[in-house]
Amino acid sequence: MAHRPKRVFRPRRADSSDSDGGEESSSEPGARGEQGPPAEAAKRPLRDRRPRGLVWASSRRPAAAAPSTDSDSGDTGSENALAESRTIDLSADEEDGTCQSSESKGHQSSSPNTSSSPEEKEFSPAVRIRDAAFIQAARRKRELARAHGDYISLDVKQTSTLSGTKTNSDEDPESEPDDHEERIPFTRKPQTLRQRMAEEIATRNEDISEDSQEDENQDAWEQQQMRKAVKIIEGRNIVDLSHRSGSQRVKKFDTSVSFPPVTLEMIKRQLNTRLTLLQDTHRSHLREYEKYIQDIKSSKSTIKNIENSSSQASNYKFYKSMKIYVENVIDCLNEKIIDIQEIESSMHALVLKQAMTLMKRRQDDLKHESAYLQQLSRKAETSTNGSLALDEKAQQILEEMEFRRARRRQARTLSGNCDHEEGASSDDEPPAAEGADFQKGQDDILQNHAKIFEDVHEDFCNIQNILLKFRQWREKFPDSYYEAFISLCIPKLLNPLIRTQLIDWNPLKLESMGLKQMPWFTSIEEFVNSRMEDSKEEASSDKKILAAVINKTLIPRLTEFVEFIWDPLSTSQTTNLITHCRMILEEHSTCENKDLLNSIASRIKKAIEDDVFIPLYPKSVVENRASPHSKFQERQFWSGLKLFRNILLWNGLLPDKILQELGLGKLLNRYLTIALLSALPGPDVVKKCNEVAACLPDKWFEDPAMRTSLPQLDNFIQALLQLAHKLSKDEFRDEVKEIILILVKIKALTQAESFTEEYQLDHLRSLIKGN
Repeated sequence: MAHRPKRVFRPRRADSSDSDGGEESSSEPGARGEQGPPAEAAKRPLRDRRPRGLVWASSRRPAAAAPSTDSDSGDTGSENALAESRTIDLSADEEDGTCQSSESKGHQSSSPNTSSSPEEKEFSPAVRIRDAAFIQAARRKRELARAHGDYISLDVKQTSTLSGTKTNSDEDPESEPDDHEERIPFTRKPQTLRQRMAEEIATRNEDISEDSQEDENQDAWEQQQMRKAVKIIEGRNIVDLSHRSGSQRVKKFDTSVSFPPVTLEMIKRQLNTRLTLLQDTHRSHLREYEKYIQDIKSSKSTIKNIENSSSQASNYKFYKSMKIYVENVIDCLNEKIIDIQEIESSMHALVLKQAMTLMKRRQDDLKHESAYLQQLSRKAETSTNGSLALDEKAQQILEEMEFRRARRRQARTLSGNCDHEEGASSDDEPPAAEGADFQKGQDDILQNHAKIFEDVHEDFCNIQNILLKFRQWREKFPDSYYEAFISLCIPKLLNPLIRTQLIDWNPLKLESMGLKQMPWFTSIEEFVNSRMEDSKEEASSDKKILAAVINKTLIPRLTEFVEFIWDPLSTSQTTNLITHCRMILEEHSTCENKDLLNSIASRIKKAIEDDVFIPLYPKSVVENRASPHSKFQERQFWSGLKLFRNILLWNGLLPDKILQELGLGKLLNRYLTIALLSALPGPDVVKKCNEVAACLPDKWFEDPAMRTSLPQLDNFIQALLQLAHKLSKDEFRDEVKEIILILVKIKALTQAESFTEEYQLDHLRSLIKGN
């Protein structure tokens, strides 16, 4: 790789010739005292050989600082250097004008768009180094012109701005001017403002030209090196190609290799095989081509049919409108569900507060009355203020309780119901003040309930209108209707609206609306019954809509009433609740009733444990039927018997096992049977036994082969037998007969036969054999 030439940075010369004297700058080799030959100047770069007259024309210094022009030493070198840039010299008289004209030309030619003067462009690459003979001839010509007094002609192309320099020659000392002819300037010639500006601009342009010239030289050198490298690589490639071609030419076909013989039959057979393959491929391509053509035809016909069919556009319009409608309904219900939940909670809290108040009042009445009777039986008087206050409070409670009983007794007398027993009433009349507060709170809640959907259009809050939309879908597009599983979506969609209608519904009240009379029930039932006659199995899915709505909406509400509000001791509440539950659980057998039945059983068990209390007093106290102890015991027995009857009303809804465990095991055997055993024998106790037997379901004793009653009735049967023995001794024949009939009814035939044989009651055996 070629070495990069050393870059020459020439410093700016501070010394220049006096333009007034027209002397050449001393920066030339001759002026420095160097005696180098002209060839040395030729070896220097072009930039060093370029005349500097224009650039340094404005640089002046006193004549005393300039080198003497009379010295003989160094003139030869200076003349040789000047000969490179011009061919003729100027006289001393003409130097000022020549220099000034050169400077003015330099000023005029300098501009921001050019970096060198016209003289520099003239002398750049066309300058030739003159030989000694040419220089000698020029010198002789100048001397002859001076001798004749003639002018020296100026050659513009060869004349330099530095022509004012006076050269000396060692060979011809006579050519030197005389002392009186030589001008010696003692002061600097004043410069105008234009000249000074021109000098400054020329200096800047010179610096720019030097930098640009160096960059050009650098680029030229780099291009030269790249061309050399490319030539070397091309030469190597040529050598490689020649080598490869030579090696390829070396390989020649070896004629000594033998191939198997080829016959015409072999060629023909191969051609036939090839032809057969091509024909098979062609046939497969034809089949694919025909298939593609057929697909294209069918696609075009389908596109044409779709474009020409107006029903598709109407179908799309219907589906789009249905989608927008359902989204609007869902958005509306999502916004209103919060208000619905708040109103539901308020109504539930109000009803619950009333139920808890009545239940607490009954339990407080029972507790204070029992305490009062115990004090009477002990005949103990209070002695402390605290107990006296307690007695006053108990007395007040007892008075209020007696007042309510008298009012109910008067109401029964007016209605003609004289067979009612004390203690069988529910005692669920709320106080007047509490009843007014309850009614006011209920009215406020219902007023807020009416405002829930007052800002909603009927199409988005009316169940009948919503079902009408889905009915149109089912009639127009049944396939998409069943594929979308609308029967599963409708119960969830209607749930908030149905809950809104059930806010003021209380299944424990007699005046509560029946399930079949509710608007939402009739709308759903009409929607289900109006389904299209379709043989598809999906068509039967609409039949489950009503059951699904009941499971998701009605059963949870009934469960809340059973767990928190229902009073099992209230016969009216129990009867109303059983009516609604029987219609739901029997007529709609697909309903999930497990949670509801478990809630009913739990509530009954809690009522037996908390509300049943039958005290036992001595016979001396109970024999007096007018005594408060006897009346309290009677009321508590009939209250327990009422609960027993209410429990067995659930026959057919609750499983028999649960009823027998609750009614017979927990209530009859623990409370009622003990009260019967402690009662005085007589018609009253027989009446109580008949009432207990009347509560027992008949289906429990329908088996004709049954000779022994239920195991849970063993205690009751023993109580009946014991009572029959006591009545037989007192000769209560009619009461004994009634007891035998009770034993026959409950299928205690074995015990009845034993009793009749023991007491030889032959006229009663016919009753036993008839069963």
